[in-house]
Amino acid sequence: MKRLSFSAVPYSVYAMIFIAAPMILIVMYSCITTYGSGWRLTLDNYAKFFDFSNPIYMQVLLRSIYVALVSTVICLIIGYPMAYILAKLPPRRRTMLSFLFVLPMWMNFLLRTYAWMTLLERTGVINTLLNTILHRPEDAEPLMNIMYTQGAVILGNVYNFLPFMILPIYNSLSRLDNNLIEAAEDLGASGYSIFRRVIFPLSIPGVISGITMTFLPAVTTFIISKLLGGGQNALIGDLIEAQFSQSDWGFGSAMSVILMVLILLSMSIFNRFDGSSANGDGSVLM
Repeated sequence: MKRLSFSAVPYSVYAMIFIAAPMILIVMYSCITTYGSGWRLTLDNYAKFFDFSNPIYMQVLLRSIYVALVSTVICLIIGYPMAYILAKLPPRRRTMLSFLFVLPMWMNFLLRTYAWMTLLERTGVINTLLNTILHRPEDAEPLMNIMYTQGAVILGNVYNFLPFMILPIYNSLSRLDNNLIEAAEDLGASGYSIFRRVIFPLSIPGVISGITMTFLPAVTTFIISKLLGGGQNALIGDLIEAQFSQSDWGFGSAMSVILMVLILLSMSIFNRFDGSSANGDGSVLM
């Protein structure tokens, strides 16, 4: 027991320095307002955010949640079938395709987003290709005018965070006991019934992990909304980044704390669904 406690010291020190201390500083900054050459403790920063007479910040937060939810749902709709197909492949092909899913993540996040700007802009690759195929003049109005819209932000989120949805679901599906599926087939269950009552319930932990890993970065991102949204579809991450850039650390910290509370609530909800997906002995809830 003493050896275990001693081995935990480096991790405890790391957590205190790089996790607990920054969070404490953010909470302290959120409760401080500077005036002249001094400062005072106050909740004005939180009151400014929740000012219902001018709910601009609340609207941005709700927009961020909406964009993150839509992006997460699209990732789930696309990612679950892809993960299922991937789990059914032979081991050699499965390994190769898994590597292809992970490969784009090795590229810098900013570069991937700039690549989508090149694809989506008015004179970008997609519109140029469409004009060429349809024999339209080069100065014609673009057929796909999605740049600097909320749809472009959602598209950027889906592209960047889709692997975070696929890989956890794939890990759950690849560990399924085929004996359960064979038993259901022997009992006369249809393919749909097997999926609904065996495969999907057993993959719920992976689904919950994928939703968590997709929703959280989607709701906090600011690079995608800044580049693909053009500043017209600002999210809560953009506001926080702007406050720190303008040296308003108090208000930026208050928004960070509010977002952190939202993330913790989301994680607790996701974990509750995860915990209720199976019985204590691991059997599927029918």
